[in-house]
Amino acid sequence: MKIAIVYDVIFPYVIGGMQLRNWEIARRLVRRGHEVTLIGTKAWSGPSTIEKDGVRILGVARQRPLYVNGRRTLVPPIAFAAAAFRSIASAKADVVDVANFPYFPPFTARLATLFNGASFIITWVEVWDQYWCEYLGSAGHLARLLERACARLPAIAVAISTNTAHDLRNIGYTQPIAVIPCGVDIEAVNAVSPATEHSDVLFVGRFIREKGIDLLIDAVTRLASVHPGVRCTIIGDGPEREYVHSEIHRRSVSDRVRLLPFLPLHAQVLSHMKATRVLALPSRREGFGIVALEANACGVPVVTLDHPRNAARNLVQNGKNGLACEPTSDALARALALALEGKAGDGESCRRVAATHDWDAITDEAETFYQSQVSQRPTRSAGPRL
Repeated sequence: MKIAIVYDVIFPYVIGGMQLRNWEIARRLVRRGHEVTLIGTKAWSGPSTIEKDGVRILGVARQRPLYVNGRRTLVPPIAFAAAAFRSIASAKADVVDVANFPYFPPFTARLATLFNGASFIITWVEVWDQYWCEYLGSAGHLARLLERACARLPAIAVAISTNTAHDLRNIGYTQPIAVIPCGVDIEAVNAVSPATEHSDVLFVGRFIREKGIDLLIDAVTRLASVHPGVRCTIIGDGPEREYVHSEIHRRSVSDRVRLLPFLPLHAQVLSHMKATRVLALPSRREGFGIVALEANACGVPVVTLDHPRNAARNLVQNGKNGLACEPTSDALARALALALEGKAGDGESCRRVAATHDWDAITDEAETFYQSQVSQRPTRSAGPRL
């Protein structure tokens, strides 16, 4: 098969769950004899088309800042959607798989597949719906309409979690939805050694409001009353970095909360996971939560929030590979204390849970799904030349 996977950012140039998912599936499909192209913004120097591990990577627009004042901006996704049209339309692809977010690319991708006859798939990362109004205020109503319009495109739907599939139904999608989750590279995890500096609690992620880092800092402050020697490491970067830094100093916890910058190598992140006792994922919004699986693969339990927009809570089997608690700093502190006391699951049970999501097995699901769509497609007729 010839497969084009479309997302505005590409791993490892921009780190994130969906980028990692696209990359891990793409490189495994290439090993199985398929031709895969990742289409995104150009975040590297040199030619627009490069090849890595057999995967063709195509940069169709220059990368612009994704966030302004902590919020996603409109110009980058619109520019990318416009620039991607010609590349998708002229691709001799059997399958075009485009992420729903940030909404504009699915519309141009749909138009492009009318030219090349490819099976058109939208992979839904998250459904925000009412949350758009919290995120953008009155402008969120327009974003909700755009999201719902995206759900009404004549496309085959994939959701990366049952949470997202449920939310997609709630905004009116009535056709079948395939749930193909994210995974973890067990082999890569096993090859990494623990970092030399150990911690009790670890956070890894993008510094945005929804990740709940403020909740974590408050919880660690409370936790110190029962675990006075507790040490927390926070790794990442993003628009909220200055706020996180100021909160650590405002609460006078710099002696127990260590702030590290973004780590460019994924193995470095895994090494810190192997050197901690519990991973904190206090997100109020997660489309899946790959970091939770990675921690489990390292033998580390996860404490996350039992919040309706947090799909990571569905990965946690309480007391086996972690705990899901109420979305308050007090509840988070109590859950972290239980985890540090060994009541959230042991290393072996964590690794067993992670093994069910190995990327090879996830790629099996994706490959079978793509093949089923290609086999159902009518005989392709030549579209107009561009």
